[in-house]
Amino acid sequence: MAKEVLNALDVAKTQWYHFTAIIIAGMGFFTDAYDLFCISLVTKLLGRIYYHVDGAPKPGTLPPNVSAAVNGVAFVGTLSGQLFFGWLGDKLGRKKVYGMTLMIMVLCSIGSGLSFGHTPGSVMVTLCFFRFWLGFGIGGDYPLSATIMSEYSNKKTRGAFIAAVFAMQGFGILAGGIFAIFMAAIFKAKFDSPPYAVDPLGSTVPQADFVWRIIVIVGAFPAALTYYWRMKMPETARYTALVAKNTAQAAADMSKVLQVEIQAEPEIEVKKKYGLFSKEFLSRHGLHLLGTSATWFLLDIAFYSQNLFQKDIFSAVGWIPPPQTMNALEEVYKIARAQTLIALCSTVPGYWFTVALIDRIGRFAIQLMGFFFMTVFMFALAIPYDHWTHKDNRIGFVVLYSLTFFFANFGPNATTFVVPAEIFPARFRSTCHGISSAAGKLGAIVGAFGFLYLAQNKDKSKADAGYPAGIGVQNSLIVLGVVNILGFGFTFLVPEANGKSLEEMSGENEEEVEEIEANEELEQAHSDNQRTDSLV
Repeated sequence: MAKEVLNALDVAKTQWYHFTAIIIAGMGFFTDAYDLFCISLVTKLLGRIYYHVDGAPKPGTLPPNVSAAVNGVAFVGTLSGQLFFGWLGDKLGRKKVYGMTLMIMVLCSIGSGLSFGHTPGSVMVTLCFFRFWLGFGIGGDYPLSATIMSEYSNKKTRGAFIAAVFAMQGFGILAGGIFAIFMAAIFKAKFDSPPYAVDPLGSTVPQADFVWRIIVIVGAFPAALTYYWRMKMPETARYTALVAKNTAQAAADMSKVLQVEIQAEPEIEVKKKYGLFSKEFLSRHGLHLLGTSATWFLLDIAFYSQNLFQKDIFSAVGWIPPPQTMNALEEVYKIARAQTLIALCSTVPGYWFTVALIDRIGRFAIQLMGFFFMTVFMFALAIPYDHWTHKDNRIGFVVLYSLTFFFANFGPNATTFVVPAEIFPARFRSTCHGISSAAGKLGAIVGAFGFLYLAQNKDKSKADAGYPAGIGVQNSLIVLGVVNILGFGFTFLVPEANGKSLEEMSGENEEEVEEIEANEELEQAHSDNQRTDSLV
């Protein structure tokens, strides 16, 4: 019985240690976002460097299969990592696996930037190899960070703490954009060159190859800085008490870090609990797992379509000039500036609105509201799309586009991360979060690959080189609006966890009562048998 330890955690005052845990777990997410999204800042530069075609009217672009691989391979790795490390976190404990994911991220960030060779084939193959394993490490961070934060938190502020870890993504996206602006500006000042239209070959200076490599490698530093602190964190008391069944150790660990005196209760032998693939799990949590997985899957189709292809949308409405009017470094600068502005004005504030309000108005309300407004703004962009392409209306387009980001982050992008860490039993918590987040990454893959092809011009002659005709940006935005409506509907499968303890939400309190009753029945039967034996 671990009730004393868990109650002490639920009512513990917010302390310095809680904020330390947010920073340690949050720096992982800062790195995740930097690593996943920095590639979208440099894909056009990679096209210019490695896929230049002499005499072409426009700069080189990555062929469709290469672009899909470079953008999507990290997501495939992330999906694999979420499932594997989610499972491992429940088997071995959160702490043992937590440093492993960080080291993978550090080594593969460096490997991505050092992608070997100078031929397009060798550079792209090694870049994709390292980005797959980078994604694998990032994938492990999702279930482990969410589970660790939920298990350390008190009942009152748990939602805000888990959301704050996830909100560090916003700063990661922002940092990627700012650093790319900084690098492009330095190299542009030192190695200026004419636009592509004036000198196709000279517009991409040889030194531009360093720019993308430096941007990619820098993602290793924030992860490396927090490795030591991750190793110093004790195992979460909930895992130690409920899964490892060592209540005395759990009490000792928590007394140390939370400055509260916790008395461990004697441990009682318990009957075997139901497993993940049991009928009982299905009846208790099957719909919950469907709800958390489906909402995350649908959200990420919309969210990653928008995020990875901001540069294409900005080009379509003329916010970024035609590529032939710029040199390579100028293009990186303009793309990074546009993405940074969106992150600063909508992405980052959206995350922190969630942190501020999630424990007041609840997860359910925020998620419904987010999906609703994302749908509204998608349709507001899509239906009068021709209106937005006119030069005078472009600012209006960018404002509405920013609002879809704001309500993704003050909405389902944050809540889909928080809820799976709260509603499943401790022994499945990391696994179920891994399954839910992997469903999200499957949505990201659909969004990244699907949007790449869908958003192409309906006229094949106007589509990007190598791409078939698509349905155009307008129809793609309508499809994303419909996806958001489905997300709104699936939200009704997910229970509200606001103000409740993890054990109350997961049904572990009921399990404990059932265990006590079962033990009492066993003891009663045992004493009855003894009485019968003595009478005989």
